[in-house]
Amino acid sequence: MAKSTPAKKAWRSLTWLGVLVVVLLGTLTAGVLFSNATWLPKLALDLEGGTQVILTPQVENGQQIQQQQLDQAVSIIRQRIDASGISEAQISTEGSRNIVVSLPGKPDEATLNRVKSSARLDFRPVLISGGPTNEVVGADGKSTPAPTPEPGLASTPSTSPTNGSDLAWVTPKLQADFNAYSCASNSSQDTSAAPTDQPLITCDDQNQVKYLLGPVEVKGQNISDASAGLMQTSQGASNGQWAVNIVFDSTGTKQFADVTTRLVGLTGAQNQFAIVLDGKVISAPTTQAAISDGKPQISGNFTETTAKALADQLKFGALPFSFKVQSQDTISATLGSAQLISGLVAGLIGLILVAIYTFFQYRLLGLVTIFSLVVAGVLTWLTISLLSWHYGYRLSLAGVAGLIVAIGFTADSFIVYFERIRDELRDGRSLESAVEAGWARARRTIYASKATNLLAAIVLYILAAANVRGFAFTLGLTTIIDVIVVLLFTHPTLQLLGRTRFFSTGHSWSGLDPQALGAVYRGAAQFRSPTAAKVGAGTAARSSKEAARRQTIAERKAAELSGASASSSSSSDRSTDGKDS
Repeated sequence: MAKSTPAKKAWRSLTWLGVLVVVLLGTLTAGVLFSNATWLPKLALDLEGGTQVILTPQVENGQQIQQQQLDQAVSIIRQRIDASGISEAQISTEGSRNIVVSLPGKPDEATLNRVKSSARLDFRPVLISGGPTNEVVGADGKSTPAPTPEPGLASTPSTSPTNGSDLAWVTPKLQADFNAYSCASNSSQDTSAAPTDQPLITCDDQNQVKYLLGPVEVKGQNISDASAGLMQTSQGASNGQWAVNIVFDSTGTKQFADVTTRLVGLTGAQNQFAIVLDGKVISAPTTQAAISDGKPQISGNFTETTAKALADQLKFGALPFSFKVQSQDTISATLGSAQLISGLVAGLIGLILVAIYTFFQYRLLGLVTIFSLVVAGVLTWLTISLLSWHYGYRLSLAGVAGLIVAIGFTADSFIVYFERIRDELRDGRSLESAVEAGWARARRTIYASKATNLLAAIVLYILAAANVRGFAFTLGLTTIIDVIVVLLFTHPTLQLLGRTRFFSTGHSWSGLDPQALGAVYRGAAQFRSPTAAKVGAGTAARSSKEAARRQTIAERKAAELSGASASSSSSSDRSTDGKDS
């Protein structure tokens, strides 16, 4: 098999780069045409504005709100929003009670529900279930509204209930309240803060069934993990319905096993175990067997979006309070388009300065730097736009600053590579050989430098505040893209340019003229004297100075000893000539 030449490798690398660009561009184009993608990345809160939601905790009489609990709520809400794919959101406390959530753009209803929902999940046994209305069928077969409960009805159980399923909980007062309860008229009632040690009258989340539930027997705080997935039949095939899979901790596993073991032996509504989220029953499955592994599954009228949202809420925990939305307003950008334009102008100025420097230092070789920056810019634009569409990423002013800084970091890689090639030319190599040898030396330096930049970006992203993470993210992203561009564009381009006559012969405008670089040094204190036919006096002088400057200490000493020996020999010859005369 024929050996692969540098030129073939170069074309192969450029082909892979073209494939990468086509795939990214094609994906973005499909997103724009058939989905809600945009050609430009979405902007963050500081540049576009968004929606601000102020939440006020709902507490029972006399309950004090601790700052630690507010901080916990802020952390949980931030985790929920991050899990939904929205970046650059701001969550903070206002005073000693309220929580302010600022979301960029116009968030959808599912995202707002992630913020508003307290996600208090409880498991309660069902005592009684019935229709959603307060209609009672009389002896004549006609339906009439249930009467208002009389004030004197007994509200204390006549006998002490032995467990959550004991019908002793159903006092005359509670039975009358259940009969008079209507899901439609009580749909706005907040039942999320109901006492956990008392029965609860509520409806399902669709207001189709009303329930009288026993006390809480398993709490949501005992959930260690939750995930969304498609339900499977007994044969292992998917039935296309979404469900939420729960994993309890050791305490929850034991409690759930005890309750399901009891419910298996009951009949009718008492065989059901209601899953209550924020005071509403989201599912009340019948108990077919005791679940002892602590891994139940919540099924219901879930879509993929709602199932994932509930799983995220349960996974990150319930809020310490039930919250009420005090206000929801549209807010303007904190910085606006003027600052964005200023940032883009700063980036353009930086790009122009880099171009001027590279042309001054490397002549037409600087075009490789310019085109490499263009390729890096295209890859960055496509990547950020795709992340904005698919993962909800938003570009902040801090992120723009990261892109501007990346111009200098990216150009630094090319400078290291170019200087290594020049070193090889000074050592007398041909351009094609200098490109390969220079790359072998430069890539180690480039990889080490980029690894340091990437590590710094990762540490900054993890430890910094939310408004600085945009800078860290774009810095890390452009570092990875920089390595891709150097590997798939810069190096292959120089491999091909090294075969052209303009660059290989060392044209004065190529930036790779061996004579202008002082390529007379041969190593080991040996020099090649430039001939007058090939070089002028000025170039020869510069070459001699460059050669002398690049000598090592050992080589200088060797040259001095050689010069002293030659001088001594010359003196001896003159003395001998004098004697002969």
